[in-house]
Amino acid sequence: MTRSARAIPWALPCGALLLLAAAPSAPDVRFTDVARAVGIDFEHANSATSNKYLLETMGGGVALLDYDNDGRLDVFFTNGAKLDDPMPAGKAPDKSDRRFWNRLFRQNADGTFADVTEKAGLTGMPQDRYGMGVAVGDYDNDGFEDLYVTGYGGNTLYHNNGDGTFSDVTARAGVGASGWSASAGFFDADNDGRLDLFVTRYVEWTFPTNRYCGEKKPGYRAYCHPDNYDAVTNLLYHNNGDGTFTDVSARAGIAAASGKGLGVAFADYDDDGFTDVFVANDSVQSFLFHNNGNGTFTELGLLAGVGFNEDGKTFAGMGVDFADYDNDGRPDIVVTDLSNERYRLFRQGADGSFQDVTHTSGVGAATQLFAGWSTRFFDYDNDGWKDIFVAQGHVMDTIEKTSPNLRYLQPPLLLRNESGRFVRVLPGEAFQRDWAGRGAAFGDIDNDGDVDVVVSSVGQRALVLRNDGGNLRNWLGIRTVGRKSNRDGIGCRVKVVSASGFTQYFTVNTAAGYLSASDKRLVVGLGGDATARLVEIRWPSGAVQRLENVAAGQTLLATEPTP
Repeated sequence: MTRSARAIPWALPCGALLLLAAAPSAPDVRFTDVARAVGIDFEHANSATSNKYLLETMGGGVALLDYDNDGRLDVFFTNGAKLDDPMPAGKAPDKSDRRFWNRLFRQNADGTFADVTEKAGLTGMPQDRYGMGVAVGDYDNDGFEDLYVTGYGGNTLYHNNGDGTFSDVTARAGVGASGWSASAGFFDADNDGRLDLFVTRYVEWTFPTNRYCGEKKPGYRAYCHPDNYDAVTNLLYHNNGDGTFTDVSARAGIAAASGKGLGVAFADYDDDGFTDVFVANDSVQSFLFHNNGNGTFTELGLLAGVGFNEDGKTFAGMGVDFADYDNDGRPDIVVTDLSNERYRLFRQGADGSFQDVTHTSGVGAATQLFAGWSTRFFDYDNDGWKDIFVAQGHVMDTIEKTSPNLRYLQPPLLLRNESGRFVRVLPGEAFQRDWAGRGAAFGDIDNDGDVDVVVSSVGQRALVLRNDGGNLRNWLGIRTVGRKSNRDGIGCRVKVVSASGFTQYFTVNTAAGYLSASDKRLVVGLGGDATARLVEIRWPSGAVQRLENVAAGQTLLATEPTP
């Protein structure tokens, strides 16, 4: 289960050379951009203005979900809205034009996609919103995935009616929120079998309070740093089980911490049976909300060692994932940030605290010049080690004028996990082209046993990166269906032991990265092993399910056992 690495020089934009730990892609594993070939013609419309409204550079999200239960993943994109330049007093964004609709693409039986946005009733949020992120989860346990779309001006909950259409139930559900929301995720905070909803909010910003930042000469105005705006609290909505939610942010202790939240991810990091929450904050301390198991949370970012970097400084946290990259059974954390800060990798130790291993893991050297957004730990070549993908692009489209060694448009990043150390690989032409990457979602779109990636780039067309060759090694898919636990099985902790004894750990979830939602199914790389000796699932209800001698090359349907 180990892999060799070699160092190759990487050309920097300024013409200098930096020796990075890098490696050739695994044999025959490539990613091919098939967006146009499969009929996904989405182009994010951010409505850029000369006033540099901060909204313009922050979207948009993407989700992979099977909304019609036909066994094929579909794709949902959030979109921006029309902005005047400048925005008149009292004027709101306008999503009424088709160019600014959020879009749903249904996958056909032949692997192509059809735009079903109108048919599904998803032509937009209320028309005065600017879309940002999306969360996916079956909040009413009816067997169909629902959508929660975040944005500036409020959020929208779409109930999946089970007939190919969605209904806006925001008002009845009580989850409209206010201000500027970013990422969101469904999880079961109290293990009652119903998915609750966590929402990050960014800053206290309005069009009238938008400031002039950057040099005061033509072409140099820049998007403002978040330090120019006040922090705000995140939101926790408790699922009441009757189609409504209650805002318990204050009662649960979430509202006790004000931040500038962008990414959110979930894991039971201390193995106490309750799901904890990590929030990536932009240039203020990041939050680790420990779930106390009694309806309350305690923010432990500083004490746990993940609130700041190893130098005790804040960083521009944007995207995040919360998973076990070194196969020791303890979830770790990766956080993306801006160029010159290096993405942060926090490894969890045996005592429940985390150590910043950014530099010793190879992540620091590989990411110094990049600015990252959505990210995910996933095993792209099915060798049993979770790799790291990042959608990249600087936040400021003027950065080249003030920092000539940096670039606004940047290639996606794939860091290959070499038994706990990461090296950069270039598995395809898309990884050598520049984008303004933001959201990214992960899932096996073509059901061939390896994970594909969809990327949304601000003001640009979307990428659909098909994984070609990741399934040359053995794999096992796992789809969880809860009975007493939530139907999605979100929060399940899964242990897989291959025939050779190699052990991996996973958490079932859809929320990770930035503004995005991934497929809830697990794809477990088994390397050269043709069977999994053991699949152990610890359900949120407390039930433990053990399946032995499971053959590779299939997607296992794991239904929660009942007493």
